[in-house]
Amino acid sequence: MQVSKKSVVRLSHYRKALLRLKELGFSRIFSKTLADEIGVTSAQVRKDFSIFGISGNKRGGYKINELTEDLRRILKKDNEYQIVIAGAGNIGRALMNYERFREDNIRIVAAFDIDPTKIGDKLRVPVYPLTEMEEYIRKNKIPLGIIAVPDVAAQSIFDLMIRAGIKGILNFTTIRFKGAEDVTISNVYLQFELENIIYNLK
Repeated sequence: MQVSKKSVVRLSHYRKALLRLKELGFSRIFSKTLADEIGVTSAQVRKDFSIFGISGNKRGGYKINELTEDLRRILKKDNEYQIVIAGAGNIGRALMNYERFREDNIRIVAAFDIDPTKIGDKLRVPVYPLTEMEEYIRKNKIPLGIIAVPDVAAQSIFDLMIRAGIKGILNFTTIRFKGAEDVTISNVYLQFELENIIYNLK
């Protein structure tokens, strides 16, 4: 089943909203309420859920506990996913210290950098020399990687990760990678997003 990236992203937003509402004491929810929580239409909520066979009750809405578990299963949150980071600079360190990854069974297990002053830093995540990254990925069968290096080094890091067996990459550089049909790449262009906000302010 081919599902758009936007639909999957919305499922993640739905799940976060449901967890917030559950903390507030809600046990049931209607598509209109959930739509308002994340800024879409109720028709979009129902459409997204129908793709995965999730249906509610017109009078009673959705049971939050059941819906949360359905989304957890669809988003494959039951398994732990290990990630490595290339680049232990500001972005890399911020990601290493991000507490909420643990809630979603996401664990950054290692970071790699060429800067000798960063190697062996006493952080939550160990930092190793970049030269050890390919072997580490292969040995530990790491499926996911984050690229947070300067643009000039991005392509070589990408090639290394692909060669080592990485199948999913979160890219914080402005480089668009090529030559990886079986690899899922998500690009996070922070500068572009800020420029878009600044433009719209005008």
